[in-house]
Amino acid sequence: MAENRSFVSTLTGSFSTPAADNPTVAMVEAAYRALGLDARYLNCDVQPDDLGNAVRGARAMGWVGFNCSLPHKVAVVEHLDRLAGSARVIGAVNCVVRQGQELVGENTDGQGFVRSLRTVVDPAGASMVLFGAGGAARAIAVESALAGVQEITVVNRDPGRGSALVDLVSSATPARARQVVWEGTYAVPDGTAIVVNSTSVGLAPHGEDLIDVDLDSIGPGMLVADLIPNPPETRLLREAADRGAETLDGLGMLVEQGALAIEHWTGAEPDRAVMREVLEEIFGA
Repeated sequence: MAENRSFVSTLTGSFSTPAADNPTVAMVEAAYRALGLDARYLNCDVQPDDLGNAVRGARAMGWVGFNCSLPHKVAVVEHLDRLAGSARVIGAVNCVVRQGQELVGENTDGQGFVRSLRTVVDPAGASMVLFGAGGAARAIAVESALAGVQEITVVNRDPGRGSALVDLVSSATPARARQVVWEGTYAVPDGTAIVVNSTSVGLAPHGEDLIDVDLDSIGPGMLVADLIPNPPETRLLREAADRGAETLDGLGMLVEQGALAIEHWTGAEPDRAVMREVLEEIFGA
């Protein structure tokens, strides 16, 4: 194996997506080509019972790292040497990096969101309404709080899940957090700076679906972000833009978390325009 060759991979769940149809594979491979790196990014189907063997194999073969998708983001932790920074707080890993002889777990989901967010607005001192309390919401809440968001309102239908996220943010970050149980149409409070949809509502092929939010409570002075990359312009973003709010699509987060992973694995900074162009072509933006 040539010394400059970097093998990285994504360990998916109980399904396998052909590389030609996998947006992340296409995006990362395009970034490697633009950088002139002798590297590949492969998609591997790993069953939950085989995860430990897959990690040991990656270690034995000298991979510089790999991504983990669901359902491996939490289970992979026990197979790593340590967790870095906010990944320890979040308790989940989507990016593994070889550092010397160690495999170190990172979480680039929330970091990618914050990087994308900062292209539009400074989160320091802001208040945020976050719809959803799943894994993505957990990463975004923690990273946003560490980036300076002062108050986070978690709006979620499952009180237990929402409460757990509020407790995490309150105990592990400087931000204040509170929960609102999502039992009907939710009106975004006056003074809210950032609104984030971390649910799957609006994901293709249901792009016209809309979260149960009072659209008249959204307006100028707000930034509305949707994590859904497909379609890039969800109905929520269109409705928010029509009411004078700034918007942020899910492609930005996808590009930034991928760019962070490439930086971790190779030390090189990829061309984000190249990465986004690939995604826009795939998703028809």
